[in-house]
Amino acid sequence: MSETMDMYDVTIIGGGPAGMYTAFYSGMRDLKTKLIEASDQLGGRMLYYPEKMVWDVRGVTPIRCEMLIRQLEQQARTFDPTIVFGQEIAGMERLSDGTFLLTAVTGEQHYTRTIILAVGYGIYKPVKLDIEGADRYEVSNLHYTVQELSIFRGKHVLISGGGDSAVDWANELEPIAASVTVVHRREEFGGLEKNIARMKQSSVTIATPFIVKALHSSNGSEIEKVEIMHSETGETKLVEVDAVIVNHGIGRDFGQLHEWGINIGDWEIEVGAKMETNVPGIYAAGDFVTYDSKVKLIAGAFIDGVLALNSAKLYLDPTAPKVAYVSSHNERFKAKNKALGVIDEE
Repeated sequence: MSETMDMYDVTIIGGGPAGMYTAFYSGMRDLKTKLIEASDQLGGRMLYYPEKMVWDVRGVTPIRCEMLIRQLEQQARTFDPTIVFGQEIAGMERLSDGTFLLTAVTGEQHYTRTIILAVGYGIYKPVKLDIEGADRYEVSNLHYTVQELSIFRGKHVLISGGGDSAVDWANELEPIAASVTVVHRREEFGGLEKNIARMKQSSVTIATPFIVKALHSSNGSEIEKVEIMHSETGETKLVEVDAVIVNHGIGRDFGQLHEWGINIGDWEIEVGAKMETNVPGIYAAGDFVTYDSKVKLIAGAFIDGVLALNSAKLYLDPTAPKVAYVSSHNERFKAKNKALGVIDEE
Protein backbone atom coordinates (compact mmCIF):
# COMPACT_ATOMS: atom_id res chain seq x y z
CA MET A 1 0.00 0.00 0.00
CA SER A 2 1.37 3.42 -0.93
CA GLU A 3 2.09 6.17 1.63
CA THR A 4 -1.02 8.13 0.71
CA MET A 5 -3.19 4.99 0.97
CA ASP A 6 -2.14 4.28 4.60
CA MET A 7 -4.72 4.99 7.29
CA TYR A 8 -3.76 7.80 9.70
CA ASP A 9 -5.25 8.60 13.08
CA VAL A 10 -5.11 12.34 12.45
CA THR A 11 -4.67 14.35 9.27
CA ILE A 12 -3.94 18.04 9.73
CA ILE A 13 -4.70 20.23 6.72
CA GLY A 14 -2.58 23.38 6.76
CA GLY A 15 1.05 23.97 7.68
CA GLY A 16 0.95 27.32 9.46
CA PRO A 17 1.70 27.78 13.18
CA ALA A 18 -1.54 26.06 14.25
CA GLY A 19 -0.92 23.07 11.98
CA MET A 20 2.73 22.69 12.93
CA TYR A 21 2.13 22.81 16.68
CA THR A 22 -0.81 20.44 16.36
CA ALA A 23 1.46 17.94 14.56
CA PHE A 24 3.92 18.13 17.46
CA TYR A 25 1.21 17.71 20.08
CA SER A 26 -0.31 14.82 18.14
CA GLY A 27 3.04 13.07 18.54
CA MET A 28 2.87 13.69 22.28
CA ARG A 29 -0.43 11.82 22.22
CA ASP A 30 1.09 8.94 20.26
CA LEU A 31 -1.14 9.25 17.21
CA LYS A 32 -0.20 8.37 13.66
CA THR A 33 -0.10 11.83 12.13
CA LYS A 34 -0.09 13.35 8.67
CA LEU A 35 0.18 17.05 7.84
CA ILE A 36 -0.80 18.23 4.35
CA GLU A 37 0.29 21.64 3.06
CA ALA A 38 -0.89 23.13 -0.25
CA SER A 39 2.35 25.06 -0.87
CA ASP A 40 5.90 23.76 -1.04
CA GLN A 41 6.92 24.78 2.48
CA LEU A 42 5.60 25.13 6.01
CA GLY A 43 4.85 28.48 7.60
CA GLY A 44 1.45 29.51 6.29
CA ARG A 45 0.80 33.24 6.28
CA MET A 46 4.04 33.84 8.19
CA LEU A 47 5.94 33.14 4.97
CA TYR A 48 4.79 36.50 3.63
CA TYR A 49 6.44 38.41 6.49
CA PRO A 50 9.81 36.65 6.92
CA GLU A 51 11.65 39.70 8.28
CA LYS A 52 8.95 40.90 10.66
CA MET A 53 9.83 40.69 14.34
CA VAL A 54 7.48 38.50 16.37
CA TRP A 55 7.16 39.51 20.02
CA ASP A 56 4.06 37.72 21.27
CA VAL A 57 4.91 34.01 21.35
CA ARG A 58 4.99 32.84 24.93
CA GLY A 59 8.44 32.02 26.26
CA VAL A 60 10.19 33.22 23.10
CA THR A 61 12.20 36.44 23.04
CA PRO A 62 11.70 38.72 19.98
CA ILE A 63 12.44 36.66 16.91
CA ARG A 64 12.34 37.15 13.15
CA CYS A 65 9.40 35.39 11.56
CA GLU A 66 11.62 33.25 9.30
CA MET A 67 13.50 31.91 12.35
CA LEU A 68 10.25 31.21 14.20
CA ILE A 69 9.04 29.21 11.19
CA ARG A 70 12.23 27.11 11.26
CA GLN A 71 11.88 26.44 14.97
CA LEU A 72 8.20 25.53 14.67
CA GLU A 73 8.99 23.17 11.80
CA GLN A 74 11.77 21.51 13.77
CA GLN A 75 9.37 21.03 16.68
CA ALA A 76 6.61 19.74 14.37
CA ARG A 77 8.97 17.02 13.09
CA THR A 78 9.84 15.79 16.61
CA PHE A 79 7.79 12.59 16.33
CA ASP A 80 8.31 12.10 12.59
CA PRO A 81 4.83 12.83 11.23
CA THR A 82 4.25 12.32 7.53
CA ILE A 83 4.37 15.75 5.87
CA VAL A 84 2.99 16.20 2.36
CA PHE A 85 3.64 19.31 0.27
CA GLY A 86 2.02 20.72 -2.85
CA GLN A 87 -1.44 19.22 -2.35
CA GLU A 88 -4.56 21.34 -1.99
CA ILE A 89 -7.22 19.11 -0.47
CA ALA A 90 -10.53 19.48 -2.25
CA GLY A 91 -12.74 16.46 -1.68
CA MET A 92 -13.83 14.74 1.53
CA GLU A 93 -15.88 11.55 1.74
CA ARG A 94 -16.93 9.66 4.84
CA LEU A 95 -16.56 5.94 4.19
CA SER A 96 -18.87 3.19 5.41
CA ASP A 97 -16.61 2.43 8.39
CA GLY A 98 -16.73 6.06 9.56
CA THR A 99 -13.25 7.00 8.37
CA PHE A 100 -12.52 9.73 5.84
CA LEU A 101 -11.14 9.78 2.33
CA LEU A 102 -9.48 13.06 1.35
CA THR A 103 -8.73 13.86 -2.28
CA ALA A 104 -6.33 16.53 -3.50
CA VAL A 105 -6.95 18.74 -6.52
CA THR A 106 -4.15 16.82 -8.22
CA GLY A 107 -5.87 13.48 -7.53
CA GLU A 108 -3.86 12.07 -4.62
CA GLN A 109 -5.94 10.36 -1.93
CA HIS A 110 -5.43 10.21 1.84
CA TYR A 111 -7.19 8.03 4.41
CA THR A 112 -7.70 9.22 7.96
CA ARG A 113 -9.81 8.59 11.05
CA THR A 114 -10.03 12.27 12.04
CA ILE A 115 -9.35 15.64 10.40
CA ILE A 116 -8.08 18.89 11.86
CA LEU A 117 -8.52 21.92 9.64
CA ALA A 118 -5.78 24.49 10.21
CA VAL A 119 -6.21 26.25 6.88
CA GLY A 120 -5.93 29.83 8.15
CA TYR A 121 -7.32 32.18 5.52
CA GLY A 122 -7.31 29.46 2.90
CA ILE A 123 -5.40 30.02 -0.30
CA TYR A 124 -3.50 33.28 0.18
CA LYS A 125 -4.80 36.07 -2.04
CA PRO A 126 -3.86 39.62 -1.03
CA VAL A 127 -6.50 42.25 -1.74
CA LYS A 128 -5.13 44.19 -4.70
CA LEU A 129 -5.06 47.95 -5.11
CA ASP A 130 -8.31 48.89 -6.83
CA ILE A 131 -6.79 51.24 -9.43
CA GLU A 132 -6.86 50.50 -13.14
CA GLY A 133 -3.41 49.62 -14.45
CA ALA A 134 -1.86 49.15 -11.01
CA ASP A 135 -0.85 45.58 -11.84
CA ARG A 136 1.77 46.81 -14.36
CA TYR A 137 3.88 48.05 -11.43
CA GLU A 138 3.90 44.74 -9.55
CA VAL A 139 7.11 43.78 -11.40
CA SER A 140 8.86 46.97 -10.28
CA ASN A 141 8.00 48.94 -7.15
CA LEU A 142 4.43 47.99 -6.12
CA HIS A 143 4.53 45.38 -3.38
CA TYR A 144 1.86 43.39 -1.55
CA THR A 145 4.25 41.94 1.02
CA VAL A 146 7.71 42.62 2.40
CA GLN A 147 10.04 39.70 1.80
CA GLU A 148 13.30 41.57 2.32
CA LEU A 149 13.60 44.83 4.26
CA SER A 150 16.96 45.75 2.74
CA ILE A 151 15.48 46.51 -0.70
CA PHE A 152 13.78 49.56 0.84
CA ARG A 153 16.94 50.98 2.41
CA GLY A 154 17.32 54.69 1.67
CA LYS A 155 14.05 54.84 -0.25
CA HIS A 156 10.89 56.92 0.10
CA VAL A 157 8.21 54.35 0.92
CA LEU A 158 4.43 54.76 1.00
CA ILE A 159 2.36 52.13 2.80
CA SER A 160 -1.36 51.91 2.10
CA GLY A 161 -3.25 50.17 4.89
CA GLY A 162 -3.93 50.35 8.60
CA GLY A 163 -3.87 46.79 9.90
CA ASP A 164 -1.27 45.15 12.09
CA SER A 165 1.01 44.25 9.17
CA ALA A 166 0.97 47.80 7.80
CA VAL A 167 1.87 49.14 11.24
CA ASP A 168 4.61 46.53 11.71
CA TRP A 169 6.12 47.28 8.29
CA ALA A 170 6.12 51.00 9.04
CA ASN A 171 8.00 50.38 12.28
CA GLU A 172 10.48 48.00 10.66
CA LEU A 173 11.18 50.31 7.72
CA GLU A 174 11.36 53.60 9.62
CA PRO A 175 15.02 53.18 10.71
CA ILE A 176 16.30 52.20 7.26
CA ALA A 177 14.11 54.02 4.71
CA ALA A 178 14.64 57.64 3.71
CA SER A 179 11.00 58.24 4.67
CA VAL A 180 7.87 56.25 5.42
CA THR A 181 4.34 57.53 4.79
CA VAL A 182 1.32 55.51 5.96
CA VAL A 183 -1.98 56.19 4.21
CA HIS A 184 -5.10 54.84 5.90
CA ARG A 185 -8.77 55.44 5.18
CA ARG A 186 -9.67 55.67 8.88
CA GLU A 187 -8.23 57.56 11.84
CA GLU A 188 -7.99 54.36 13.87
CA PHE A 189 -5.36 51.69 13.22
CA GLY A 190 -5.53 47.97 13.84
CA GLY A 191 -2.81 45.96 15.56
CA LEU A 192 -1.21 46.02 18.99
CA GLU A 193 -1.55 49.31 20.85
CA LYS A 194 2.18 49.34 21.65
CA ASN A 195 3.13 49.08 17.99
CA ILE A 196 0.66 51.78 16.96
CA ALA A 197 2.05 54.11 19.63
CA ARG A 198 5.60 53.39 18.47
CA MET A 199 4.67 54.29 14.89
CA LYS A 200 2.96 57.53 15.90
CA GLN A 201 5.94 58.60 18.02
CA SER A 202 8.45 57.94 15.22
CA SER A 203 9.33 59.88 12.06
CA VAL A 204 6.63 58.03 10.09
CA THR A 205 4.27 60.42 8.31
CA ILE A 206 0.64 59.42 8.89
CA ALA A 207 -2.04 60.51 6.41
CA THR A 208 -5.55 59.79 7.71
CA PRO A 209 -8.28 59.55 6.64
CA PHE A 210 -6.80 59.30 3.13
CA ILE A 211 -6.98 56.75 0.34
CA VAL A 212 -4.75 56.11 -2.67
CA LYS A 213 -6.47 57.69 -5.65
CA ALA A 214 -3.93 57.39 -8.49
CA LEU A 215 -0.43 56.23 -9.36
CA HIS A 216 1.76 58.46 -11.52
CA SER A 217 4.70 57.44 -13.67
CA SER A 218 6.59 59.30 -16.41
CA ASN A 219 8.06 56.12 -17.90
CA GLY A 220 5.12 53.74 -17.39
CA SER A 221 7.26 51.18 -15.60
CA GLU A 222 7.76 52.54 -12.07
CA ILE A 223 5.58 54.55 -9.72
CA GLU A 224 7.10 57.97 -9.09
CA LYS A 225 4.23 59.76 -7.35
CA VAL A 226 1.13 58.67 -5.51
CA GLU A 227 -1.97 60.84 -5.46
CA ILE A 228 -3.84 60.48 -2.18
CA MET A 229 -7.30 61.85 -1.42
CA HIS A 230 -8.93 62.83 1.87
CA SER A 231 -11.87 60.46 2.23
CA GLU A 232 -14.15 63.18 3.66
CA THR A 233 -13.17 66.48 2.02
CA GLY A 234 -11.86 65.20 -1.32
CA GLU A 235 -8.62 67.14 -0.85
CA THR A 236 -5.76 65.59 -2.84
CA LYS A 237 -2.00 65.52 -2.34
CA LEU A 238 0.95 64.14 -4.31
CA VAL A 239 3.57 62.08 -2.51
CA GLU A 240 6.88 61.33 -4.22
CA VAL A 241 7.85 57.69 -3.75
CA ASP A 242 10.44 55.07 -4.63
CA ALA A 243 8.24 52.17 -3.52
CA VAL A 244 4.62 51.48 -2.61
CA ILE A 245 3.49 48.72 -0.23
CA VAL A 246 -0.20 47.79 -0.16
CA ASN A 247 -1.71 45.98 2.82
CA HIS A 248 -5.47 45.95 2.33
CA GLY A 249 -6.02 42.55 3.86
CA ILE A 250 -6.29 39.02 2.58
CA GLY A 251 -9.11 37.58 0.53
CA ARG A 252 -10.18 34.27 2.01
CA ASP A 253 -10.58 31.35 -0.38
CA PHE A 254 -11.50 28.06 1.23
CA GLY A 255 -11.90 26.24 -2.07
CA GLN A 256 -14.19 23.22 -1.90
CA LEU A 257 -14.41 23.14 1.91
CA HIS A 258 -17.83 24.75 1.49
CA GLU A 259 -18.99 21.46 -0.01
CA TRP A 260 -17.97 19.31 2.97
CA GLY A 261 -21.14 19.93 4.96
CA ILE A 262 -19.36 21.96 7.65
CA ASN A 263 -20.81 25.30 8.66
CA ILE A 264 -18.36 27.83 7.20
CA GLY A 265 -19.19 31.52 7.16
CA ASP A 266 -17.76 34.08 4.77
CA TRP A 267 -14.67 34.59 6.92
CA GLU A 268 -14.25 31.65 9.30
CA ILE A 269 -15.86 28.62 10.85
CA GLU A 270 -17.61 28.69 14.20
CA VAL A 271 -16.53 25.88 16.50
CA GLY A 272 -17.44 24.66 19.95
CA ALA A 273 -15.33 24.99 23.09
CA LYS A 274 -13.41 21.85 22.13
CA MET A 275 -12.75 23.00 18.54
CA GLU A 276 -15.38 20.63 17.16
CA THR A 277 -17.21 21.39 13.93
CA ASN A 278 -20.75 20.26 13.19
CA VAL A 279 -19.33 17.12 11.50
CA PRO A 280 -18.21 14.41 13.97
CA GLY A 281 -14.52 13.63 13.59
CA ILE A 282 -13.64 16.99 12.00
CA TYR A 283 -12.06 19.71 14.13
CA ALA A 284 -10.47 23.08 13.39
CA ALA A 285 -7.85 25.44 14.80
CA GLY A 286 -6.06 28.74 14.25
CA ASP A 287 -7.13 31.72 12.16
CA PHE A 288 -9.77 29.54 10.50
CA VAL A 289 -11.93 29.37 13.64
CA THR A 290 -13.99 31.72 15.75
CA TYR A 291 -15.60 31.31 19.17
CA ASP A 292 -16.50 33.58 22.07
CA SER A 293 -13.07 33.65 23.75
CA LYS A 294 -10.94 33.42 20.59
CA VAL A 295 -7.44 34.90 20.94
CA LYS A 296 -6.10 36.26 17.64
CA LEU A 297 -2.44 35.58 18.44
CA ILE A 298 -0.04 32.80 17.45
CA ALA A 299 -0.21 31.69 21.08
CA GLY A 300 -3.98 31.31 20.67
CA ALA A 301 -3.47 29.16 17.57
CA PHE A 302 -1.31 26.78 19.60
CA ILE A 303 -4.05 26.36 22.22
CA ASP A 304 -6.65 25.81 19.48
CA GLY A 305 -4.48 23.02 18.08
CA VAL A 306 -4.11 21.35 21.48
CA LEU A 307 -7.86 21.46 22.11
CA ALA A 308 -8.65 20.13 18.62
CA LEU A 309 -6.15 17.30 18.97
CA ASN A 310 -7.43 16.31 22.41
CA SER A 311 -10.94 16.15 20.95
CA ALA A 312 -9.68 13.96 18.09
CA LYS A 313 -7.92 11.66 20.58
CA LEU A 314 -11.08 11.20 22.64
CA TYR A 315 -13.14 10.68 19.48
CA LEU A 316 -10.81 7.79 18.62
CA ASP A 317 -10.59 6.46 22.18
CA PRO A 318 -13.15 7.77 24.68
CA THR A 319 -11.21 6.09 27.53
CA ALA A 320 -7.99 7.99 26.81
CA PRO A 321 -6.72 10.72 29.17
CA LYS A 322 -8.24 14.07 28.33
CA VAL A 323 -4.85 15.73 27.86
CA ALA A 324 -1.25 14.66 27.25
CA TYR A 325 1.13 14.31 30.16
CA VAL A 326 3.57 17.22 30.40
CA SER A 327 6.92 16.60 28.71
CA SER A 328 8.77 16.12 32.02
CA HIS A 329 6.57 13.08 32.75
CA ASN A 330 5.63 11.97 29.24
CA GLU A 331 7.02 8.58 28.23
CA ARG A 332 7.36 9.74 24.62
CA PHE A 333 10.23 12.05 25.62
CA LYS A 334 12.36 9.57 27.60
CA ALA A 335 14.39 8.27 24.67
CA LYS A 336 14.72 11.79 23.28
CA ASN A 337 16.00 13.06 26.62
CA LYS A 338 18.61 10.30 26.70
CA ALA A 339 19.72 11.26 23.20
CA LEU A 340 20.28 14.77 24.53
CA GLY A 341 22.32 13.38 27.43
CA VAL A 342 19.63 14.12 29.98
CA ILE A 343 19.06 11.57 32.75
CA ASP A 344 15.44 11.54 33.86
CA GLU A 345 14.92 11.47 37.60
CA GLU A 346 12.40 8.89 38.71
